[in-house]
Amino acid sequence: MAIFQNILEIFEISNLTKTKGMLPTPYIIILCFFLLFGKDVTATVVQRDSSEQQAISQIDQKSVELEQMRKQQHDDSLHRIRLENQLLQVQRNDFDEKRKLMEEINLLRSRDSLIVHRRKLKVDSLRRLNQGVAVVPFRDTIFRVYTAIGSYSAKDRANAIENRLRNLVNNIQFHTDSLKVEKNEDSWLLSWQDQLILSVNQQDALWANRDAQELIANYADSVKRAVDKEREQTSLQRIVQALGLAVLILASLILIIFAIGKLTKYVKKKTLLAKHRYFHGVKIRGYILVTPSKQIKVVWAILTLLKWLLIVCAVYLALPIMLNLFPQTEGYAPILLGYFLSPLRNVAAAVIAYIPNLITIFVIFLVFHYLLKLLKFFAKELQNEALTIPGFYKEWAMPTYQILRVLLLAFLLVVIFPYLPGSDSPIFKGISVFIGVLFTFSSAGALGNIVAGLLLTYMRSFAIGDRIKIGDVSGDIIEKSLLVTRVRSIKNEVISIPNAQILNNHTINYSVDAQQLGLIVHVNITLAYEIPWQRVHQLAKQAALEVGLIEKSPEPFILQTSLDDFYVSYQLNAYTKAPNQQAFIYSELYKHLLDTFHEADIEILSPHFHAVRDGSARDIPPPNASKATK
Repeated sequence: MAIFQNILEIFEISNLTKTKGMLPTPYIIILCFFLLFGKDVTATVVQRDSSEQQAISQIDQKSVELEQMRKQQHDDSLHRIRLENQLLQVQRNDFDEKRKLMEEINLLRSRDSLIVHRRKLKVDSLRRLNQGVAVVPFRDTIFRVYTAIGSYSAKDRANAIENRLRNLVNNIQFHTDSLKVEKNEDSWLLSWQDQLILSVNQQDALWANRDAQELIANYADSVKRAVDKEREQTSLQRIVQALGLAVLILASLILIIFAIGKLTKYVKKKTLLAKHRYFHGVKIRGYILVTPSKQIKVVWAILTLLKWLLIVCAVYLALPIMLNLFPQTEGYAPILLGYFLSPLRNVAAAVIAYIPNLITIFVIFLVFHYLLKLLKFFAKELQNEALTIPGFYKEWAMPTYQILRVLLLAFLLVVIFPYLPGSDSPIFKGISVFIGVLFTFSSAGALGNIVAGLLLTYMRSFAIGDRIKIGDVSGDIIEKSLLVTRVRSIKNEVISIPNAQILNNHTINYSVDAQQLGLIVHVNITLAYEIPWQRVHQLAKQAALEVGLIEKSPEPFILQTSLDDFYVSYQLNAYTKAPNQQAFIYSELYKHLLDTFHEADIEILSPHFHAVRDGSARDIPPPNASKATK
């Protein structure tokens, strides 16, 4: 509602200025700003002033209560003294009077202790409201001023006391023994000759929870100690001693730097002499990753870095010591030491605070480590068939272990993630989200191949060493991975096929049942109608059995596949347990078929055969040609 009211006032002012031409545009803008926000700012200032006034009123109220308590305590103490004197004057045989006086005295004593306790609580609450102003004339705080006197605030009083003490230190005629403490009406004064140094009234005593006379005596002792200490530190003898110590520290620093340089050169020389003894390079499977010379260079670089680090630390630690020798620069020493020690302290505190989380991570890691060892043990047992599970093949053992291992490691990372340092920071979370998004969008094809590799493992389509045919690719399996499968062709060509492509094509495995049932190799031959099929079967079996890699049992068999126009098509089938040598088997089988049929004086025709001849001679090799070739 206040904002809408301000807006209405703005419109009224703008209309007034348009009609009467009273204010130019910039003034209108400034006036509008104050109308919109001036009330809020004023309200904020008023609110802050009201809070300060409230705090001041609380302080005044509690101060009045303290003053009343002090007066009550003073009156009680006077009344108790009168009662004690009256008790001494009572006759010995007047027991009732003595008893009444003792009861009243004990009551006053208990009330006095209660008032003391209440005064202490009031003073503590006042100190929480008002921290006071420290009086620091030199380097250390002497005492604090909590209250004002007349028009002088607590800060003005503290500044005045500091200036007076500094002037007294520089005054040769001043001696701390000549300080005087005297009472002036309701205040106690600390002065030297005719110069006032500080004063203490009842309000100061109430804030200090002490008597005014006791408080001024305490302040006087503090002033004497501070002045004596300052004069001692700024004396000529102390300055000469500080200069001497500074020279000694500087000479020691130069000596330390020289010793660090000499020690570094000595260690470098020793490492060079021990080159062949300790430095042999870093080799990984015969590959020299780091040569001995590079190792020495790395060691020298580390030594140089340590040398300069030690020099910087020595200079940085010597500088505060030198600054602490002189009063004018004494305050800078803790600051410089803080710059050096604070990071170390913070690191040490962080490490100590992180120890429980570190123990938790160690226990979790230990549990997962032994769980992985247990899974690996069962995987080895299943692979070696020492342990069998119905429906679970031994080829699945290690892939299943690898899958479970990856899942357990991922779960381990999820479990220990909250215990990692900085896991709650926005930067750490942002990097994690960025890596997850990057992995998701950049690995879609790779994840498809990984899933296909897992499916192929459990489908048991082929194994290492099997002769297979995938699409147009034929060869032996030499490697299976989550992403690709590598095949060596009969021409020694290594072909890498993505697992997703294998999963989308049909796969022919020549080796999976070759050892138990035998792989059937087959050859198609065509012969004329005039040759008896019984003779063809006999000769084809004879030719197949002459091949060394053809099995005798079960014996080869022949099928008539078709009766064509000019010839009969036969198919020779034979068993072999060497599927990886099919090219050699087919080659030998073709040769023996030619030799066997030519020796039997039988001509093998082809679907594309044609010739121009007179028909009196047959187109076959001489009877002894094959023997002569052998």
